[in-house]
Amino acid sequence: MDIGILSTGTYIPGNYISGEEIAQQTGLPIKIVEEKMGIIQKPVPGPEDHTCEMGIKAARTAIEKAGIDPLEIDLVIYIGEEYKEYPLWTAGIKLQEEIGARKAWAFDTALRCGTTVMALKLAKSLMLTDGSINTVLLAGGYRNGDLIDYKNGRTRFMFNLGAGGGAILLKKGLRQNLLLDTALITDGSFSEDVVVVAGGTKNPLTADALEKGLFQLDVLDPEGMKRRLEQKSMDNFLAVINASVENSGYAKSHISYVAMLHMKRSAHEYVLKELGLDGHNSIYLEEYGHIGQIDQILSLELAQQAGKLKDGDVTVLVSAGIGYAWGATTIRWGKGE
Repeated sequence: MDIGILSTGTYIPGNYISGEEIAQQTGLPIKIVEEKMGIIQKPVPGPEDHTCEMGIKAARTAIEKAGIDPLEIDLVIYIGEEYKEYPLWTAGIKLQEEIGARKAWAFDTALRCGTTVMALKLAKSLMLTDGSINTVLLAGGYRNGDLIDYKNGRTRFMFNLGAGGGAILLKKGLRQNLLLDTALITDGSFSEDVVVVAGGTKNPLTADALEKGLFQLDVLDPEGMKRRLEQKSMDNFLAVINASVENSGYAKSHISYVAMLHMKRSAHEYVLKELGLDGHNSIYLEEYGHIGQIDQILSLELAQQAGKLKDGDVTVLVSAGIGYAWGATTIRWGKGE
């Protein structure tokens, strides 16, 4: 049974912080921020740009583009971040209500910045095994940039975190933009390297914790993490891409476009080079930074606008999330044969 992407939607806040402003706040040279880290600018949330709310806006766009009645949606999967309007809350049910998907059921899922790719695998599995699920909405928002202290050099690799929302509508029996195989790798040896220290059961949120800034993201062993992660990360990026493409019946030489998360420029270029590709086969998100699990959806939309996708193109969505997790999903773009 075919599962196809019916439409996508994104919401990007209208407020931005420039690479120059980030350089001023961090004390880093502007050349490092713009060229090495690859941040010309990135969106930051306005007063009403809450996490789930941005997902709702993106979902409405996807529904409008698809031209469907929200009552046709059978399942809503929230793919946004844990950091949202309330600390203990099922955002998917709120999203379901706001878009009018009253015949659906909903739940939240999470794999940090790997959530969209993981949720595509999950949604496809549910659609293939449950005859009552024909149309699925994946939607959510991201604003983890709020949790970054630009004075904390340990979190330098996360200075690119931005804000936005994304949504994908999937349809059973749709022979276009076919959702093929998803490959995932998780490595628990990194599970406590990047955390928000205070606010959980180990370290409750207290006045002292707030004063020390322990409510923000931190890296507990920066040197050890860098040493252990550096080459393993690149190897795992390539491993999930190759596995996803091969399990979809293709070779990496068939790849036409890679919708990749934002990371430092050299890493982005390395992955493309190892795949035998170049900048024409991807879009580097230097004007957006890293909007977590929304990056792949945004990249797909930008590629469509730029005319980079055509019928039959083998397109790969690539993600990585702290924890650590790597994922890739292969899509055969356009109308089916």
